[in-house]
Amino acid sequence: MEVRLFPNAARPGVGQKPRREAQRPLLPQHARQCPVLEAGNAAGFLVFPPLHPYESYYVGYEGDGRYVFTYYLAPPHGSPQQMFTVSMAMPLGSIGAMRQDVVIHHKEFPMDRDQALLLTQQFIVPQDLGTPPGALALRATTNFQTPPGWDTLYTPIFNMIERPVAPMLVVRVETDWYMHETEFRYVLQPGEGISGSPTMPIGQVLFVPREEITMREVTDAELAAIRESQADFERHKAAHTMTTAYGMTFSPHYSQRSREQKP
Repeated sequence: MEVRLFPNAARPGVGQKPRREAQRPLLPQHARQCPVLEAGNAAGFLVFPPLHPYESYYVGYEGDGRYVFTYYLAPPHGSPQQMFTVSMAMPLGSIGAMRQDVVIHHKEFPMDRDQALLLTQQFIVPQDLGTPPGALALRATTNFQTPPGWDTLYTPIFNMIERPVAPMLVVRVETDWYMHETEFRYVLQPGEGISGSPTMPIGQVLFVPREEITMREVTDAELAAIRESQADFERHKAAHTMTTAYGMTFSPHYSQRSREQKP
């Protein structure tokens, strides 16, 4: 299957391309020897924010419809510095316009209020703030066009166990005909925030066929074959058990069989 990529409309060519990644650094060592867990990690593709190597941002939720977005730039040999902050307040009762206040932290920074608001909109979607309360949508560097009959599923990053982990609204879009601009919609609690950096993914995408699925019960003969297959697998798994230098036992049998199934 071929999926075509097209760039963020506001920042074409900026940011890392999507990629598969089987490792999650903060998972315990035992997980490194679990092929099904690593296969889950690598399902689909990690997607990144549209940031240059010297850019980063932080967006936080303060509660009662108030958000704050801070944009950072890193000098060649130094730590990131705040350039501007945008404070956004949703209207009470959802009636009225959103209030946006801008603070420029460096007078020499060549950007005015309107330019700061325009740049902020290249990273988040202001129209999606607060639906539901605490929600925000992060823009990505890459968009997807799938073949006919295939959809794109937008998910949080699988098996990220760092605390706290903000929940995300999973959406499925018919990207074969609708040219969707990639967004990842997180929901924050008051006091929580999300950082954006060039090397940290903001979400994961999978491509799924839009075909109907039917289910039926197995026959007795099929069930007997399944049970025999399970028993045969366990016998071979036990025969291939190995011990790592750390004293942990594991079997590479599943990984070996999986490679055999691939053309």
